[in-house]
Amino acid sequence: MRWTQTFIPTMKESPEGAEIPSHILMIRAGLIQQVMAGAYTYLPLGLRALKKAERIVREEMDRAGAVELLMPALSPISLWERTGRVEAFGNVLINFKVNRAGKQVHLALGPTHEEIITDLISRHISSYRQMPLTLYQVQNKFRNEERPRFGVLRTSEFLMKDAYSFDTDVESLGRSYDAMFEAYCRIFSRAGLKYLAVEAESGPIGGDASHEFMVVADNGEDVVVHCEESGYAANLERAETGPRGLETSSAEPQAVKKVPTPEASSIEAVSKMLKCQQSDMIKTLIYLADEQPLAVLVRGDHEVNENKVRRAVGAATIELASADIITKVTGAPVGFAGPIGLKEEIPVWADFDVRSMANMITGANEADMHFTSVYLGRDFSIAEDHFADLRNAEDGDPAPDGQGTLSLRHAIEVGHVFKLGTKYSEALNARFLDAQEQQHPIIMGCYGIGVNRIIAALVETNHDDNGIIWPMSLAPYEILLTPLSIKSEEVMKVANGLYEDLQSAGVDVLMDDRDQRPGVKFKDADLVGIPLRVVIGERGLKEGQLEVKWRQDSEASMLPVDGAAEKLAGIVREARS
Repeated sequence: MRWTQTFIPTMKESPEGAEIPSHILMIRAGLIQQVMAGAYTYLPLGLRALKKAERIVREEMDRAGAVELLMPALSPISLWERTGRVEAFGNVLINFKVNRAGKQVHLALGPTHEEIITDLISRHISSYRQMPLTLYQVQNKFRNEERPRFGVLRTSEFLMKDAYSFDTDVESLGRSYDAMFEAYCRIFSRAGLKYLAVEAESGPIGGDASHEFMVVADNGEDVVVHCEESGYAANLERAETGPRGLETSSAEPQAVKKVPTPEASSIEAVSKMLKCQQSDMIKTLIYLADEQPLAVLVRGDHEVNENKVRRAVGAATIELASADIITKVTGAPVGFAGPIGLKEEIPVWADFDVRSMANMITGANEADMHFTSVYLGRDFSIAEDHFADLRNAEDGDPAPDGQGTLSLRHAIEVGHVFKLGTKYSEALNARFLDAQEQQHPIIMGCYGIGVNRIIAALVETNHDDNGIIWPMSLAPYEILLTPLSIKSEEVMKVANGLYEDLQSAGVDVLMDDRDQRPGVKFKDADLVGIPLRVVIGERGLKEGQLEVKWRQDSEASMLPVDGAAEKLAGIVREARS
């Protein structure tokens, strides 16, 4: 492709409203253009990169044995009502009514496709002999994102590869899951992404039945926990911590005291009023686990991890109790709960770190009052089997296996594999007959990749002050030919010949045939980030040489004009592999 025959609207300055490097550079390099908040047009360079990401995804999904289909973005709202996800999605689900033949038809734009695929399977799969089966598609998704930002990282319309596996038992699901996991590793490696496969919240069956694929980035909106020494990685919701010191203080116990703390209902306010460290306080939160109240205790400077609480107590659902329930259970308004003198006998759970605390400060279960000098075992007790890892992991915590320490890192989620179980097959009556003619719900898994996010994550983590640095696998073009003077017959003769030879060799080549100063062309070349730049200039041609420079290198090298096309095509083939 010749630059003058395509559309590459580069920009010198950062666009207004763009906050992070990927957003800035994708607009400045002419990859995307915003239509409205949360919706973007992919311009020719951006579309070429996106199509290359799609191709990698398709190749690896096919290699893993998945079969491609294409489902509609539109679906009847009734499917979503059967699974209860109209309420679950809330305002995120884009749904509307249209008039058809004098009747109103209620439709939804798919934010995902579990309902549509499960309905399809329910109509055509009826025997164990028809499984295992994994189907996938690459399709636009729609979500009413209330705060679209960061370019194509958070939008209302986005391109996603979603796959769904259908199996007869948990063991077979495990094999399908592993095949998708391995395919994802190959996809992100081929795309040039430095990723972490992190443990995520598991599904209703299986142990570690969910993994997110994260690209570590300073501007990522997700937080992952990682230990370089042990290789452990998990998202913040899932991350476990290793054994910690449990020695109690050797200081002489003081008598418990009740002290006034007027209008101080937060850890921060109480610590300021009583001039103590937040780590000296116990935070007591009242939850409903499967609609039954329980108390959870963590150190004042820690945050409760609700997923850990749910797993520890064996509940299906967990949520903070309402103010009315808190008052009923504690006898006090929100912010003054504590383990001493609860008004109702409810289960009390505590994080492991509470065991090593002494001279603690807790709510007194009375408005505007707290206890000081509280001791576990003397002033309140907790059953030994009610201690667990119940808080969010933090920087410096030991890894679960004790080998190294954890660090918190921001990251961009680019993929997620998940064992669904039978949630959707039960709701949509997708069942099969086994060898004994017994009927069972089909066991499902789902596997998603944000194709747009592959591109954005790559740009976010592969750039310098001058622009994008593409890997060969995703680059819109592989070689950029830069003739310095288009008015020179000799320069253009060599440039055009090289252009045609490279195209014939199957190389994606872009020639900057604009009548511009060399400085302008070089700046645009760095901004757009094509991996290999070949400069054709009059001075070099006098010596029979071309200047060749990799985008990430500071220095160029010289290549003889004779045989240059063959040599460059070989370099590209090697870089592709």
